[in-house]
Amino acid sequence: MSEEKKEQSDLERNAASRRDFLKLAGALVGAAGVAQIVMNNTNVQASSGGEGGQGPQWGMLIDINLCIGCQYCTFACEAINNLADDMRYCVVTTETTQSGKEFFLSRPCMHCQEAPCVHVCPVRATYKRPDGIVAMDYTRCIGCRYCQVACPYDARVFNWKKPIERSPQSPDFGLQEVPNRPRGVVEKCTFCSHRIDAGLERGLVPGIDPQATPACVMACPTKARIFGDISNHESPVSAALAEAKTTMRLREELSTEPRVYYIPPQIDNRFQES
Repeated sequence: MSEEKKEQSDLERNAASRRDFLKLAGALVGAAGVAQIVMNNTNVQASSGGEGGQGPQWGMLIDINLCIGCQYCTFACEAINNLADDMRYCVVTTETTQSGKEFFLSRPCMHCQEAPCVHVCPVRATYKRPDGIVAMDYTRCIGCRYCQVACPYDARVFNWKKPIERSPQSPDFGLQEVPNRPRGVVEKCTFCSHRIDAGLERGLVPGIDPQATPACVMACPTKARIFGDISNHESPVSAALAEAKTTMRLREELSTEPRVYYIPPQIDNRFQES
């Protein structure tokens, strides 16, 4: 099989996998009232404490009700990571609840506490940092794509091509901030760990100071995304989680313990009495 045909076949399989995931995601959000996926605020805080109580644990909250589907988060991510339009780390799709209400689902890497991608990597190219970020060592990656298959969120993309000169979203949504990755590796969202690390060295606070906060969060015009240390009860993301009436995480039945929380779409249960 030629490389072009192989690439097309892989793209078709990925598209099918993505469709299956989105159908499930829509069903999950549509069932936001079910106790299996909706957690009270106490449970969110209890399950989000720092590992061993030491150091920050980074997480994100996305309010589906505030997302307008502009894809600015996607475009900013493409710009700073120098990505082509077919190499998106963050995907925004239009979904429908079981009651027929449309909403936008923004999906970055979930940075799972129990990440399947970490467990299956044969060369430890995918690993979990002490701060909870699931990271990549691209010099180790052998392109086997086990991690891509294992990820239940379809949050990884394979780099089939040589690095592009400049992302089509640059400079409108930002300039490249990280080195290009080589052809033949799997790539993913990093929560902009380069910004976090550099910011902490300068005494900045991720989630508060723009220079230390993920680009997708800063690009959102409606402030639908909140980032920060979920082990610190005084951080903005912890405060937002505590204030939210209900929150959910995608595919919790898999026990992956995602670090990305969602405020599900509001369902209008009002009715007129006769």
